[in-house]
Amino acid sequence: MILTDVWSLYKADKQIQGYSSQTLKAYNVQFNLLVNSFGNISIQELSTNSLKVYLGKAAEKLKPSSLGHRIRFIKSLFRWAQDENLINGNPASKIKEPKVELRVPKYLSEEEIEHLREACHTTFENALFKFMYSTGCRIGEAITLDRTSINFSNQSAIVLGKGNKEREVYFNTRCDNTRPPSNEYFSSEKRYKTDSKENGH
Repeated sequence: MILTDVWSLYKADKQIQGYSSQTLKAYNVQFNLLVNSFGNISIQELSTNSLKVYLGKAAEKLKPSSLGHRIRFIKSLFRWAQDENLINGNPASKIKEPKVELRVPKYLSEEEIEHLREACHTTFENALFKFMYSTGCRIGEAITLDRTSINFSNQSAIVLGKGNKEREVYFNTRCDNTRPPSNEYFSSEKRYKTDSKENGH
């Protein structure tokens, strides 16, 4: 079976499993890179050595973390193909991920936080900044946040994270050394919609 046909079946299977559109989009990028390198050949033609050469060239340009993403996709694709009896063996099974150095996370200084706060021009931007800074939410989680998912009594919120999985986050009372996201702001549906429309949200 040629690679593009394999991808169509692999993608459909992952969609059934509930993989997010963002995850599948990232997988599609990795798949296109694979096809661009080998051509739309039969999956049976790919060997462990050919995959190692492909990944070795990629390693010259990619950071270990990015190379790790590529390897994980390839291992997932071939593991699935083997489970579906599309190939007899898994040529990617012996390929190992690179070691990724653990580094201390970078954080914003109080001065940088203040500059960001001052850059907020509307109530919406100010509330969004405070919420993201206080909870550590990803931007994708913040922009899909439902007002009804915010519990001001215990200062928590339910956000939709990676893989369409819900998780609970908490915002503290000081947030950016002033106060948490405004209860009055989020409780006003009219104002929320108006500010969102003005800012393209």
